[in-house]
Amino acid sequence: MTTFTRRLALTAVAAAAFASLPALAAEKVNLGVSIPAATHSFMGGINYWANQAKKDLEKEHKDLKITIKTAANAPEQANQLQDLSTVTKINALVVFPFESAALTKPVAQVKAKGAYVTVVDRGLTDTSAQDAYVAGDNTAFGKIPAEYIVKQLGGKGNVVALRGIATTLDNERMDAFNAVLKGSPDIKLLDAKYANWNRDDAFKVTQDYLTRFKNIDAIWAADDDMAVGVLKAIEQAKRDDIKIIFGGAGAKGMVKTIMDGKDKRIGADVSYSPKFIYDAIKLTAEARLKGEKLPATTIIPSVLITKENAKDFYHPNSPF
Repeated sequence: MTTFTRRLALTAVAAAAFASLPALAAEKVNLGVSIPAATHSFMGGINYWANQAKKDLEKEHKDLKITIKTAANAPEQANQLQDLSTVTKINALVVFPFESAALTKPVAQVKAKGAYVTVVDRGLTDTSAQDAYVAGDNTAFGKIPAEYIVKQLGGKGNVVALRGIATTLDNERMDAFNAVLKGSPDIKLLDAKYANWNRDDAFKVTQDYLTRFKNIDAIWAADDDMAVGVLKAIEQAKRDDIKIIFGGAGAKGMVKTIMDGKDKRIGADVSYSPKFIYDAIKLTAEARLKGEKLPATTIIPSVLITKENAKDFYHPNSPF
């Protein structure tokens, strides 16, 4: 057999052996999910839906692994992101930042190592650190309550507001709220302070408002958990001048109050479901499994919840 013939034979054997091998699988998606801990009921909902997404999606996709990390504060989340990148070696990330500024660099470092990054809800201060952004409609979240309060007060009255944590989304909400009030010069915003989307902090901020301001017509609590703290402070102070308390996000307890008409001060809410974390994880995982990208921005609408449509937003089995 000539050298040329032997080469042909060896090539044929190698080709046959290669053909008998199973097809190479597509690259597996090792997805990290970084979210705040369940410090209040909305975050309880975020944690619930994130774990539900892991359960559903890993069952459906054999080439998908999801690792969920929860953090009690921004430094802890930054450390967890580093671990996800260097130890777990994720190639995709869905992150709900504890704070915008503090988490921007840690997220950017994960992206720099090649991971596809989807940011959820609390945006980063530098959008080049992300590939995609998924959130509720934060402009509507601020605009809808302001419009409701202006209408219910007949365009005249004193209002105080509670803000969340210093994040891009909180800025969007407050800017939208203020933009509506500018069109009603007889509505006076007496003050707006951060209460960190926390019942106890909201209680303390409201106590301060009730001490400083002798007449308040409406309180924009900007969160249903914070509204609970607001209600407690009002009850303790025995104040009966407040006509409107407007929370936010559609917690089941608040929606039930609206449905039943139990408290005349609580006549409406605005939707902002924690289920969007499930949607963000699902969209990211399935896109990456196909080697595709998401749109740069995906916004989930927020709408006014009243007694007429409250039943559509009431989910008694949800943790939120």
